[in-house]
Amino acid sequence: MMHISSLVAATRSVRRFQEQRLIEESRLREWVDLARLGGSARNAQVLKYMVVSESRQREQLFPLLGWAGYLPDWQGPVAGERPSAYILCLLDRSLLKGAEHEAHVDCGIASQNILLAAAEQGVAGCRIGAFPAKIDRLVQLEEPLSVLLVLALGYPAESVTLEEVGVDGDIRYWRDQEQGHHVPKRSLAEVLVAPTF
Repeated sequence: MMHISSLVAATRSVRRFQEQRLIEESRLREWVDLARLGGSARNAQVLKYMVVSESRQREQLFPLLGWAGYLPDWQGPVAGERPSAYILCLLDRSLLKGAEHEAHVDCGIASQNILLAAAEQGVAGCRIGAFPAKIDRLVQLEEPLSVLLVLALGYPAESVTLEEVGVDGDIRYWRDQEQGHHVPKRSLAEVLVAPTF
């Protein structure tokens, strides 16, 4: 069992997977169960989830997803390195009790619960918010439901290295010649702000 500090450090955005290694449906459902247990503004519980693991459905979903904004020459994982499953986080607007931005906070909590649980079991993921509105039509959703976030999941086929942001302040992730993924993070000293009141 991993300690929480190790688990958080291991929960990185991975964009290349061992596509042939499938994730059992029971595991995906278990992770959704952990997502629903997370905090929710006003306890409105406005999120619902769609598990997509069937091959043909994954193939239809993949072209709609934006993969890495800081890597403009990379169009996403190639065949054989694509996710073996997706969990779509859906917003049910009929359940909103306050402003919609509260649902986005809930989605952050829920998706982190899923990614932490997946990482504990050796599965990696990537949150994807770059997709067109027509994704709702593809997955046959109608109001009040819409896709809020897509979680791509699979066994990792790449390594991710955390490093401190350099003196130039550049926070863009990058790939080395061996396709290792590097993610600059601000230091603890840089993100802590002393109280001044």
